[in-house]
Amino acid sequence: MSQVDSTPSPFTAPPLVSVLGRIGTMEVCLAQTEDEIASSQQLRFKVFFDELGAKGSATMEQRDADRFDPFCDHLLVYDTSIPGPKHKQIVGTYRLLRSEKAFETGGFYSASEYSIDRLVAAKPELRFLELGRSCVLPEYRSKRTVELLWQGIWTYCRHHSIGVMFGCASFHGTVPAAHALPLSFLQHNCRATPDWDVCALPALYQPMDLVPHEAINAKVALFAMPPLIKGYLRLGAMIGDGAVVDRDFGTTDVFIILPVSRISERYISHYAAEAKRFG
Repeated sequence: MSQVDSTPSPFTAPPLVSVLGRIGTMEVCLAQTEDEIASSQQLRFKVFFDELGAKGSATMEQRDADRFDPFCDHLLVYDTSIPGPKHKQIVGTYRLLRSEKAFETGGFYSASEYSIDRLVAAKPELRFLELGRSCVLPEYRSKRTVELLWQGIWTYCRHHSIGVMFGCASFHGTVPAAHALPLSFLQHNCRATPDWDVCALPALYQPMDLVPHEAINAKVALFAMPPLIKGYLRLGAMIGDGAVVDRDFGTTDVFIILPVSRISERYISHYAAEAKRFG
């Protein structure tokens, strides 16, 4: 893993409030205890390994865990109507790695697939946040849960003065041609501008322009797009250069770049209101 080339100026934020968002019996918080982090790793194992067939490394306790976890904040969605201790109420999670923490651990997770270090070094005035390991239990995969996750992320971004969000988002399966239409739509319509572009590492690079632009039906392409990627696009995200096949997790990855300055005004207005409530 390459080391991040630069780090933003020192910044220490006060602790966040315990609850970052709430809808009905559901709430989103940051993990506060080892039990909560372990539960989020167990949830990731259920989704990535048991459900989706990942073959990467996992702990004996059936947890999806790696060396980055101790340096990350773990965003958790709870269903408080579930009886029992709080760490048993976790139904969704997102892993958040800020640039200064990535500097401590020697780089970002996604640097194993994409040349993120160059972009970080080119924009030292901005604070970067890597979003990863997003997963939700099947019965909670709804608009409400996604809305709650974004309430939490936006509150977190405002609190830590984040300027750029990024990370890998995935199509299920390791054959890019199986996703030719949505990949080609992303290539022709959503590519990053030169000042924000990030390229897949040469040894891993998979072309995304598999269907000619004139042959793409946008409605069909968007229907075939994973909901997470569609959500990023609605917010104003751009797509990096090239896909990457992750055989451990059984996915075809694309790179998401979302400068906060590009987020649509209507989303800013909505999530800013939630951030004021909980931040």
